[in-house]
Amino acid sequence: MGTPVGVVGDDALADVLRDAGVAVERGSDGAVPKADRVVAVGEDAVATVARAEGDPLVLPVAAGRGVRSVPRDTAVAAVSGLADARIETHPVLHVTMPDGTVEQAFWDVTLVTADAARISEFTIASTADRIGQFRADGVVIATAAGSPGYAHRVDGPILAPSNQAVVAPIAPFATDPDHWVLPVDGLSASIERDEATVELLVDNRVSRHVSYQESITISLGSSVRTAVVDESQSRFE
Repeated sequence: MGTPVGVVGDDALADVLRDAGVAVERGSDGAVPKADRVVAVGEDAVATVARAEGDPLVLPVAAGRGVRSVPRDTAVAAVSGLADARIETHPVLHVTMPDGTVEQAFWDVTLVTADAARISEFTIASTADRIGQFRADGVVIATAAGSPGYAHRVDGPILAPSNQAVVAPIAPFATDPDHWVLPVDGLSASIERDEATVELLVDNRVSRHVSYQESITISLGSSVRTAVVDESQSRFE
């Protein structure tokens, strides 16, 4: 049977792996199993494992291109190949709120107006420079893992694994908006106009409202190790 493999996000797949002779450990009450290797099924499961304590080797299944996931129907073969897997490393972001509390993000951080047909104004800055100021519906700051997601749908590029981020305005007022690829550590985003309610989303979870003249700051947290096996899909196709 070997060392147990944790499974998060799909009890049916856990049963398939067990039927194939894989020792499986499931978390209870949504907890991540204390296993050296964890199969994470879907984007939410990958983010859950990334935010949890520990340093397992994560096999993403049906979780998008950013983490080179494997199709669900190849998961048994992929688990069998974990011993020979190549490892990619992805950062977890610490997002510091205006009140000093900290949340964690794996895919992206988004500021967006909550009201239809309303725009706001945003400033993006680093520890060394002011990057840009623009009027838009919002702005998304995506990790390399998150870059093929919403950031790409608003014309941001797809990044290879790194500690850089894609910063992309959402429905900007300008006809030729800038997009930036920047070191993620020390980035900040602030609200410059008191015209609309702005929501903060962390990995697509609504966190809170961010008010006029308030800002969020992003820093690097821990890293997540993901497995790349023969069944892993390309990030760029």
